[in-house]
Amino acid sequence: MKLEVNNLKKSFGEKEVLHGISFSIESGRALGLLGRNGAGKTTTIRILMDVFKANEGSIMLDGKEFRPGDFQIGYLPEERGLYPKKGVQEQIMYLAALRWLDVKTAKKQTARWLERLGVAEYAGKKLETLSKGNQQKVQLAQTLVCNPDIIILDEPFSGLDPVNSQVLKEVIREQIQEGKLVIFSSHQMSYVEEFCEDIVLLNHGDVVLSGNLRDIKKEYGHNRLVIALEKCSGEAAVGMIKEKMGEKLRVISQRQEEVVVEMTGEATRKEILEELLENGMIPEHFGNYEPSLTEIFVERAGDQA
Repeated sequence: MKLEVNNLKKSFGEKEVLHGISFSIESGRALGLLGRNGAGKTTTIRILMDVFKANEGSIMLDGKEFRPGDFQIGYLPEERGLYPKKGVQEQIMYLAALRWLDVKTAKKQTARWLERLGVAEYAGKKLETLSKGNQQKVQLAQTLVCNPDIIILDEPFSGLDPVNSQVLKEVIREQIQEGKLVIFSSHQMSYVEEFCEDIVLLNHGDVVLSGNLRDIKKEYGHNRLVIALEKCSGEAAVGMIKEKMGEKLRVISQRQEEVVVEMTGEATRKEILEELLENGMIPEHFGNYEPSLTEIFVERAGDQA
């Protein structure tokens, strides 16, 4: 499947919160939907789920108008929505029934996912009696109980310890490998980097960056180097580079003892290294720069709201 979002616009009253956003995602891949609070992520997700309508634009699936009611959509919201005083199995089966599963299938699928996520022993317990991490796994069980075609995960790792996070990672990878279409929204960039081949970065209702994450990193790393000078602190290295190499290197940032620089002239990396040595600056580390997703996020969406 290929889902295409085309020029979506959405207003609440006089305030337009989406200004014509476009992106696409294919099944068997995970898309990272990123942005600061208020960027438009939740609005986009709610339009995808037909919670409310866009003012303009379209959503297409394999070239045809996307009708959410024709597909199973598994949604894990950031604000958890299960019933704390109801039994775990009882409410998962109820939610499965709302998504057209018959009683037999709902019971089988509920048992499967509670077992897979390691919380089968709590099937008859009230949700509020479980730890926060186990409640989160129950939330994921209800997300997947309907064997969804499209999976939307909003901050799925919230409240999970490293052991439970690993279980969730395995489940998400399985869903991607099974050809599901996965949209992953999180402020934890390390998880996005781990799962998502593609990203869409929203800022104030606009797409400010989108595409294959590996290609984006290569583009951001183009013509940039990471340098750490021997027996020299990061701050001192910044000063020396600006003083002696300022015409050829522009300092971008400092990461502890390492300095990220951009080559501004025609000099090659080899010539830069030779000039550093000629100026008495001995590199302890000298290499190509690969930005983290966090650095890219801050650079493209780090303006003041």
